[in-house]
Amino acid sequence: MAEEVGLDLVEIVPTSTPPVCKIMNFGKFRYDQTKREKENKKAQHQIKVKEVKFKPNIDDHDLETKLRQAKDFLLKGNKVKITLAFRGREMMHPEVGRALMTKVCDELAEISIAEAPPSMMGRILSTVLSPKAKKK
Repeated sequence: MAEEVGLDLVEIVPTSTPPVCKIMNFGKFRYDQTKREKENKKAQHQIKVKEVKFKPNIDDHDLETKLRQAKDFLLKGNKVKITLAFRGREMMHPEVGRALMTKVCDELAEISIAEAPPSMMGRILSTVLSPKAKKK
C-alpha cells in the first residue's frame, strides 16, 4: 500500500503488540521528531552553581551590591556558593568572617535555604544556598 502511494511504511510504536505502523514520508517524520526534541530541550532549565566572593572587611555598599547579585541568581533558580576568602592577618579573626557569613545567610534566608552550615577549608569559608521552592 505504501509503495502504491509513493510513501514509506514507518514503525511508530515497536514495543506494542501488534506494532503500530503508519504510511507517511519518513524524511518528514524524522524532521518533525528532531524539531520536537529541540523544543523539549529548550524548555528545560539546568540548575547551575553561581559563586559570589566576599572578603571579611567588605564595605556596606559593596555588600549590598553582592547580595543583590546573589538574590538575582537565586530568583532565576540557580544555586549560589558564598565564599569568604581571608588574606594575611585576617586569619587572626575568623569570627569576623563568620559574622559576615551569618549576616549574608540571614539576608538571603527569605528566598533561599542553606544546604550546609558554613565550613572552613584552609583560608576560605564557604557555604551553598539553594532557592526555595516556588509556591503555585
